[in-house]
Amino acid sequence: MNGQQMQQQVNQTAWAACDTFRGAVDAGQYKDYILVMLFLKYISDLWNEHAEMYRKQFGDDEARIRRRLERERFLLPAGASFYDLYERRNEANIGELINIALERIEDANRSKLEGVFRNIDFNSEANLGRVRDRNRRLKNLLEDFAKPAMDLRPSRVSEDIIGECYIYLISRFASDAGKKAGEFYTPSAVSGLLAKLANPQPGNTICDPACGSGSLLIQASQQVGSDNFALFGQEVNGATWALARMNMFLHAKDAARIEWCDTLNSPALVEGDHLMKFDVVLANPPFSLDKWGAEHADADPFRRYWRGIPPKSKGDYAFITHMIEIAKRQSGRVAVIVPHGVLFRGSSEGAIRKALIEENLLDAVVGLPANLFTTTGIPVAILIFDRSREDGGANEDRRDVLFIDASKDFTPGKTQNVMDTAHVDKVLDTYAARAEIERYSHRASPEEIAENGYNLNIPRYVDTFEAEEEIDVAAVQKDIQLIEAELAAVRAKMAGYLKELGLDA
Repeated sequence: MNGQQMQQQVNQTAWAACDTFRGAVDAGQYKDYILVMLFLKYISDLWNEHAEMYRKQFGDDEARIRRRLERERFLLPAGASFYDLYERRNEANIGELINIALERIEDANRSKLEGVFRNIDFNSEANLGRVRDRNRRLKNLLEDFAKPAMDLRPSRVSEDIIGECYIYLISRFASDAGKKAGEFYTPSAVSGLLAKLANPQPGNTICDPACGSGSLLIQASQQVGSDNFALFGQEVNGATWALARMNMFLHAKDAARIEWCDTLNSPALVEGDHLMKFDVVLANPPFSLDKWGAEHADADPFRRYWRGIPPKSKGDYAFITHMIEIAKRQSGRVAVIVPHGVLFRGSSEGAIRKALIEENLLDAVVGLPANLFTTTGIPVAILIFDRSREDGGANEDRRDVLFIDASKDFTPGKTQNVMDTAHVDKVLDTYAARAEIERYSHRASPEEIAENGYNLNIPRYVDTFEAEEEIDVAAVQKDIQLIEAELAAVRAKMAGYLKELGLDA
């Protein structure tokens, strides 16, 4: 079986396990149970295979085998593996037993897994039903993951397949969860485009201050081309933060620092009294977040809002401002997904936008198709800010802003539109060359943007109007006359037929 077939088999078997919960548990909740069980099964299979390898090497010397196992990426306490729970799947308190096993795993691996399982309760009556129903569901779940197709030993299934299965499940949960999915998932084509536009390089520090389940950080790390990078993230939702931590572990990105915090009001990626700085900052933050903390922005200890305080009902520029402030001076790059209102809304947002443009930080505006997200059908844009355009930076002489209108480049789907590889590559090639393409892209000068009142609405810069074919009025008139003559002849024939039949009036 090749890698693609193996991937499909693992994906399909894991997704089928969700039937245990469908109809009884909300998709936004049962995703946690499925993903935690996938995680537990993976680390159990990994541990068991390594233990077997050491037994062949050291025979019955259990103490030596244990010492070698303790050097692994993680510790799996005795009695806490998936297989221990599977053997006890008929126990009346199986939910409690699963909770205890997860707690022991967390305690044994605090540096990597502390707090990851605190938001998941396999003994919850509210989520999983009363004892009899809960036990039946958990037994089915354990049996589903014990199937041969879910044999996740490293000798059989690569780490990439496990990580991709995790992301596959998250994407399917996003489809089921609808609008709630925005808390944890960005469509892979969009996150891939954003990561490539951010262009992380070897040695870079990469941060997503609204990281969700961490998939965008994974995408960014895959662009580097080596393991020479450091990942950082912040996430306000505890359950989603736990997904991100497990996602990093399953992708062998254990060293990633993912903080559970409110990025705008109490950021945790700090050094002393200032915010940490990064080479690359990218995010798909919540659109137009209400009650984001504007009432405290004046007293922000990190002085992020010196350009102006965004409106309390729309936090878009609060996230944008934060991202720019944590990008390294004279070199940092920022790529962020925003709703189109960010491009043209006035008042305090207009003032902030003007300041960013006059600072020469804005590098590009990329308009994307509508209906790419499960959370909203509206079209969105990507803003790219480049601090190397500042005085003293490598691109300080670059003054224009590249506008790209990719809004028509998509493949329609049943529920969502999709940007295919060709659509993504067109954006990337245009951006890399800063090319001007008729009805697709334009480099606007600072003067042109100022003349437009610092309004960044893409149609002001990229003329997508399709000229209508010129009409030959004389030829159309002649056609009309011919049609009228033919119609008169047909009417005369009809009148004759009716007269023959005695039906004329």
